[in-house]
Amino acid sequence: MRHNKKVPHLGRTKSHREAMLSNMATSLIMHKRIFTTVAKAKALRVYVEPIITKSKTDSTHSRRMAFALLRNKYAVKELFGDISQKVADRPGGYTRIIKTGYRLGDAAAMCFIELVDYNAHMAKEGADASKPAAKRTRRSRAKKAEAPVAEKQETSTEE
Repeated sequence: MRHNKKVPHLGRTKSHREAMLSNMATSLIMHKRIFTTVAKAKALRVYVEPIITKSKTDSTHSRRMAFALLRNKYAVKELFGDISQKVADRPGGYTRIIKTGYRLGDAAAMCFIELVDYNAHMAKEGADASKPAAKRTRRSRAKKAEAPVAEKQETSTEE
């Protein structure tokens, strides 16, 4: 029976999985968005969100705990400097997974995983959603056909 064995193994040993998640978390923190498989992204979300929560309290202990998981001092500096300020008022849900389709080689489900507060495109859409949309006009062939007729009438009136 598999009671209480909910760890996604991802086809790797424990040491390989921990190293991979640490490297992926570092890449996510440094680049704000990475492209990976859906299974790895879901495992990464569980791994990185508690680290981001710990970064909200800037203490020596929380920095050491983050460094123990990330193993990269530049990522820890980025996490406690810039990211912790952006997510200070957010009560969780720091990452977003956007599915992009399937990989050609092995048909693995692929996705982007990104930090929510850093996607300018999604923030721009959110700002546009709050404002009333501009009225869009549609062009048709009938209007294009009418335009030359109007020009002919203008030329005849000028003469």
